[in-house]
Amino acid sequence: MNSSAYKRNLSPDSDLQFVKGVGPALASLFGRNGYRTVGDFIKNYPRAFEDQRAARLIATLQDGDIVSLKAFVVSVSNYNMGKSSRKVYDIMVRDSSGQIRCKFFRVPYKGYFERFKAGTEIRVVGKVTNYRGRLEFHHPDMRDIDPNEEIKDALIPIYIEHEGIGSGKIQKFIQNCFLQLKEWSPEKFPESLLQKHNLITNEQALHEIHHPNMSEASLYNENRSSAHRRIIFEEFFWLELYLASKKSNLKKEKGIVVKNQSKLSSDLVKSLPFELTGAQVTAYQEIKQDLGSGRPMNRLVQGDVGSGKTLVSFLATLSSFESGFQSCLMAPTEILAEQHFRNAEKQLGPLGVKIGLLTGKSKTKERKELMEKLSSGEIHFLIGTHALIEDWVQFKNLALVIIDEQHRFGVAQRSILKSKGYCPHFLIMTATPIPRTLAMTVYGDLDVSIINEMPKGRSPIQTRVIQESKRNAAVQFMAEQIAKGRQAYVVYPLVEESEKIDLKNATDEFEKLKTQFPNIRFGLLHGKMKALEKDEIMQLFRKHDLDVLVSTTVIEVGVDVANANMMIIEHAERFGLSQLHQLRGRVGRGEHKSFCVMIMGYAVSVDTRSRVEFMEKTNDGFKVAEYDLEIRGPGEFMGSKQSGLAGFKMANLVRDFELLKLARDSAFEMLKQDPDLKRKEHSLIREELLKSYGPQALAGVG
Repeated sequence: MNSSAYKRNLSPDSDLQFVKGVGPALASLFGRNGYRTVGDFIKNYPRAFEDQRAARLIATLQDGDIVSLKAFVVSVSNYNMGKSSRKVYDIMVRDSSGQIRCKFFRVPYKGYFERFKAGTEIRVVGKVTNYRGRLEFHHPDMRDIDPNEEIKDALIPIYIEHEGIGSGKIQKFIQNCFLQLKEWSPEKFPESLLQKHNLITNEQALHEIHHPNMSEASLYNENRSSAHRRIIFEEFFWLELYLASKKSNLKKEKGIVVKNQSKLSSDLVKSLPFELTGAQVTAYQEIKQDLGSGRPMNRLVQGDVGSGKTLVSFLATLSSFESGFQSCLMAPTEILAEQHFRNAEKQLGPLGVKIGLLTGKSKTKERKELMEKLSSGEIHFLIGTHALIEDWVQFKNLALVIIDEQHRFGVAQRSILKSKGYCPHFLIMTATPIPRTLAMTVYGDLDVSIINEMPKGRSPIQTRVIQESKRNAAVQFMAEQIAKGRQAYVVYPLVEESEKIDLKNATDEFEKLKTQFPNIRFGLLHGKMKALEKDEIMQLFRKHDLDVLVSTTVIEVGVDVANANMMIIEHAERFGLSQLHQLRGRVGRGEHKSFCVMIMGYAVSVDTRSRVEFMEKTNDGFKVAEYDLEIRGPGEFMGSKQSGLAGFKMANLVRDFELLKLARDSAFEMLKQDPDLKRKEHSLIREELLKSYGPQALAGVG
């Protein structure tokens, strides 16, 4: 390419439309995908690299190979997957040695498959997969080629297509970006950091990711080249520096000192019919140390379903009570808040703790009396739902805030609760185990305690994944358990944040089961019911006036019935694995052997089936969470686009864990050595932190 034909007149901030060949129309198209400037577009990283030296014949392919090959299109067809309307697109290709299928489970863009006509010669680049004993490509890169094209001794970057703009065109536009750049953004990392971690410069990394260094050819498709390493480290570093600054700010605040008295805590532990696990003791010791430190506690307690997190939070509440302060606990649902209230009355009430319950259904007169007692200090421990953050909820001396199921509440709600006391301590609980890779990013500003032991005597839940055709056998087995005096749940999923479809299914199933088993007492529970109706059904189930609860996902958290030892989950393929694990945790809480049957519908892909079948392999929520994160990615795993997580273009929390640790250590060490980021070598880092995360990023940096 003759570079003299290009004027070097662009900067990284220049509008993309000024790149040769792009123009306003294509710039608008790329802008819809997040690429508006030259600098943005250069960060449109290749998704793979075609090693043209690895060109192969079809007959030589093996499972797992990443290859490039020339082939002729034999046929293009599509068919429905199972009984669903989802289509699988199948392009058969051949060369002189044999033929192979190229399968697509989604359409890349409208008109994609019309491009491929029988007899056309194309290039196929992708990973070979063994599917049911047959080698195939799944979603390979496919493009038309000139029959006379040369095979170069080079790695060719492959880019994600954008609305019909193929990889080849995108590559050309990116090359033009490089040819027209008159200057690069200055290197933000100090030389000492680059040398310490053996990192190349940002300019080198961006150049080499689009112009692969052949000396590292074997590392590019493994995401381990020098260019990959620098880009991944940098993506992690900015997020970790932001979290480090937040944590630094928290440590500067003065907090209420809760004295480490332990008489009532000891009394509670002695009254229990079981011993605390070692993990519970450790978590409580860490909490006690925080409460007496003089700085506000910000601690996340992770524990699997049924591991005893709530008891640990009650011990912390007793510490606050003994020091003369109030505490509160906010739960995401009324069912869970009421369960916490009942447990607190049973365990803390006899020790003198006055407990209040505040939910959306609290009557006006009751609410007024409760608020008077709260503001006077007569109520020591207030438990409730979102109602706790209302302006009219006023404490006398709030010292401890406990939040259950953190992922269901936003930062704003935590901030409102914080304003109700003088820098109160925060204890955040989650029964959704979060892999340590994700905890280091999402909750990097919090200290973390892990309760990874189950109480003695708990037997593991037997889990089975079955097809719809075996459903009757599962229901008969449930009836046998009911005949033995046990109770059960039958759960339907929530689809697209609306219960309309599943409400009908749950209602229909409820009627069918009542007809099929007239001697079994069935109850129906769903989110469309009024609070009083739900309460009435739950009370009947707790008292064993009902044998089976047919429900939607409202029982995911907060339902604790020790006699319930069986759960049937319908359409298990519609749930995330962590949600399946939460539901499964509703059984196995008593002395009886427990069972969970997950039923999958007819139209289920092989990948989905293997995902759900993972639940048969372990009852360990942390293992489930690691696997769930690996297959779904952090944004989906958390159920929302968490700050920073959606910004990773190349970094992978599972694959790149070692680089994540390195970036985290570097970020925290930098703030330790230069708390205000005022040193000359850190000036560009300070500017970038402010640019990326806004003024709040510098809250911890003076």
